[in-house]
Amino acid sequence: MREQWLRKFLELPGGIPSHDAFGDIFAAINPMRFHECFAQWVQGVREKISDEIIAVDGKTICGSRDNAKGKRSTHIVSAWAHENRLVLGQIATDEKRGEITAIPELLGMLELKGCIVTIDAMGCQKGIATRIIDTGADYVLGLKSNQSDLHDDVKFYFESEDVAAKVVTHDKGHGRIETREYRLETDIDWLHQKPDWAGLRGIGAV
Repeated sequence: MREQWLRKFLELPGGIPSHDAFGDIFAAINPMRFHECFAQWVQGVREKISDEIIAVDGKTICGSRDNAKGKRSTHIVSAWAHENRLVLGQIATDEKRGEITAIPELLGMLELKGCIVTIDAMGCQKGIATRIIDTGADYVLGLKSNQSDLHDDVKFYFESEDVAAKVVTHDKGHGRIETREYRLETDIDWLHQKPDWAGLRGIGAV
């Protein structure tokens, strides 16, 4: 079905290679070098959009665990460009807690200037925030109890203050009506952890 297209790049004197031949070729490719080439190609076709959301998230690949061989499930950390609808890059880790080391490596492979990087609480780390700011991007990081002091202070503030910047939405989903209240505070000079987080300009609650 693809012979005519393949002949644009290959001579194919014996016709289309067998399944095993394709397997041998893929097995011979250096995966790290291929990843670098793929990332460069993605950056080439990606349209540069100001303030584009780049969602960094980790997922476990279903069915990748092999108990017979003692192989754990493969965990992938990916960067998804929302407007371009492209995966800009991804890195495999052994398990979920490996995200903390994989995320900076992934960020270092990407052109992020002018973008907004979003990461869940697993990636809410001072070093990751600094890496994002150093690339010329901004960030929105999920905050949970893994940053206990910061989380407790932010939670106490939103529970005790009537924040003016507030938006309420009503949506229908998952068989129910969902009401969400979003609050944002940018006057955070009182937050004693602020100097520890590069580029921190506000806190929010949903």
